[in-house]
Amino acid sequence: MSLKMSRKIMPLRYAPISIVLHWAMLLLITGAYACILLRENFERGSDLREGLKTWHFMLGLTILLLVIVRIAARFLTVKPPITPQPPALQRHLSKAVHWGLYAFMLGMPLLGWTILSAEGETIPFYGLELFPLVNPSKALAEQVQEVHETLGTIGYYLIGLHAAAALVHHYFFKDNTLKRMLPVRRRA
Repeated sequence: MSLKMSRKIMPLRYAPISIVLHWAMLLLITGAYACILLRENFERGSDLREGLKTWHFMLGLTILLLVIVRIAARFLTVKPPITPQPPALQRHLSKAVHWGLYAFMLGMPLLGWTILSAEGETIPFYGLELFPLVNPSKALAEQVQEVHETLGTIGYYLIGLHAAAALVHHYFFKDNTLKRMLPVRRRA
């Protein structure tokens, strides 16, 4: 098969690495949200509360690491087309939401890292201690914390909008938007 001919054959699904990273990111983001929300149920200073806070940070930094891999995979693999192709407005809205999600997955961990740095705390990462991004500053920590919390709330809406759009495309528009990102089922 010639190179010219192979370029015309488009995959029906995203590359396996993109699919795995997509669903792994969902689990990691869910875990990060769960840790920070669950910690409120425990007394300040308790081991469980501090453990949940530490896991929140480590999951956030894992998200940061994997989103960089995910962005590389996005540029290095072929994006399967949506069939039938949606109208231009839907394509533009989709791009905006995807850019927002990538900004969220990059920005939130960096903001969290900045908060810990500004508070003068250690930055835990699975037994390692990462370097601080900024010098200690209580005022900076408070400002960045507000931004982090606001973006955390916006993240709920972005993720919800992304999931709802996939379901609307699948059940109402009956296109392959969702199927492109689902893992391949093994046949019995």
